[in-house]
Amino acid sequence: MSTGTSNLLDQPCVPVRWKSDIPPPEDGARPDRVGLRELLLRSHDIESLAIADAPAHAALLRVLYALTARIAGLDEQGPARDWEERRLDVRDEGRMPPAGIAEYFSEFGDRFHLFDPGGGRPWMQDPRLAEQCDATKTAGVNKLIVTRPSGNNHAWFRHDQDTAPELPTASEAFLNLLVWHYYGPAGRCSARAVNGVKSASATAGPLRTALSYHPQGTSLFETLLAGLVPPEAAVRREQDLCPWEQDELPDPERPPRTSHGPRSRHTGRSQHALLLVPDEDGTRVRDAYITWAYRGERMPREDDYLIWQISQQNNVYPRPAKAGRALWRDLDALLLQHPPAGSAHPRRPRVFDTAAEVSENLRVRALGFDQEGQAKDTQFIDASTPAVLGFAERNDARTVPAVGRLRQFGEMFGRRLDRAVKRAWSAYVQDPKADGSAWASEAGARYWPLAEAVFWERFRQLDRTGTTVDDGFDPVATRRAFLRLAEEAYDTVTTPVTRTLRGAKAVSHARTELYGGTPKNRTASAPGAREKTKEPTA
Repeated sequence: MSTGTSNLLDQPCVPVRWKSDIPPPEDGARPDRVGLRELLLRSHDIESLAIADAPAHAALLRVLYALTARIAGLDEQGPARDWEERRLDVRDEGRMPPAGIAEYFSEFGDRFHLFDPGGGRPWMQDPRLAEQCDATKTAGVNKLIVTRPSGNNHAWFRHDQDTAPELPTASEAFLNLLVWHYYGPAGRCSARAVNGVKSASATAGPLRTALSYHPQGTSLFETLLAGLVPPEAAVRREQDLCPWEQDELPDPERPPRTSHGPRSRHTGRSQHALLLVPDEDGTRVRDAYITWAYRGERMPREDDYLIWQISQQNNVYPRPAKAGRALWRDLDALLLQHPPAGSAHPRRPRVFDTAAEVSENLRVRALGFDQEGQAKDTQFIDASTPAVLGFAERNDARTVPAVGRLRQFGEMFGRRLDRAVKRAWSAYVQDPKADGSAWASEAGARYWPLAEAVFWERFRQLDRTGTTVDDGFDPVATRRAFLRLAEEAYDTVTTPVTRTLRGAKAVSHARTELYGGTPKNRTASAPGAREKTKEPTA
């Protein structure tokens, strides 16, 4: 049995990128990984986390928000505007309070062991699984590391064998432990017996399929402060606890139905229970138990870093992560307090209500995992904007409508292009049921990256002084720019078939869709043809 514990406070487990203006230490280069203690103590010297896997990055941010709130004394609201003032006081100090860090880790330091073979409480794990699960049917380390193939799953980045796996380091295991807690799949898992009843079915993690949005500053310190959400007036620090702060392990037959505040809301909603098994020297993981955490219905999905939408069945759900959707297409939904009403009625992440109070030079970082509710994983998503939160409606109500109109023009011509190529293909093959997906994919691949460049170019031209008409937004020129991109993509995709009379006729007639088409054409065009969003006013 290993005696190693790999305490996360001092074990180099988090990859970081240091600020370029920070001189290196006299004894050598700055470390590329640090423990949680140094991460918080030196967050003002760190530019950002350097985690390659987007879901692990998003998960760790939520943990760090919870630590920051408690350490900085921002875990309760207090009198009106008192919380905002206290956060600004911390910002003006320029660093996390060292006394708060020392006090917190003095109280909970023994809860941050990644391994605790002595019968203690390993961090974010359930030691009872060693007794409640079958030791001969564990998940294995390839299942734990989400970028590895396991069982009959396809390979992403590398080939691994379950019979001879490469043992992951403690740092790798730590980050993938987080991914499982937040993005774990639904479906069959290792069987777990509780009170004589055995079951082997898990519910999807709270962030599975979702894309989360985070304010990002010029340092990790600024990022963490801007990412805090004001606790509700009724929140009390002795109740709003993270899983590792609770005195007792949770009862798997009695899942918590409500959160007690932002800290428990963002760290205590996992649907999976895990236990890592270290190797002999406690530096690597040789096995893992992965199973369900709670029986019964899924806990409510609550999160302050997601865009929430309403489905046609009137159910609230988070905007899903789509690898092919660029971040600029969500920008006005992030800046506006009440985004334009559409069929989905999007509601921006609550964190952006107050983030810009920390700094107007904040960017937006989008992190997620394009995946299905069960086992299928497609692609990580990691994207960021320029400094945009100074344009938030609360700070600059004049400019945000121009941002919305700019985005709407780009979206409109993207939809028209999609409809046009599908209609052209359907007419060319003389099959009204043909969807033209191959042409649509190629046209979209040509249009959207260039449309993003046009968006940001014109975004930077917007005037924030309030001295120009429409804040410098030129609808005619904007319309022309996006239309030209759509025309070029359409011509490139459809030109090969214009050498025949039938093809030339089909392409010529369908081209009218780029300009809005006609009511008759819209009715007869490809599936999903009718344009549901009102054209931006020119």
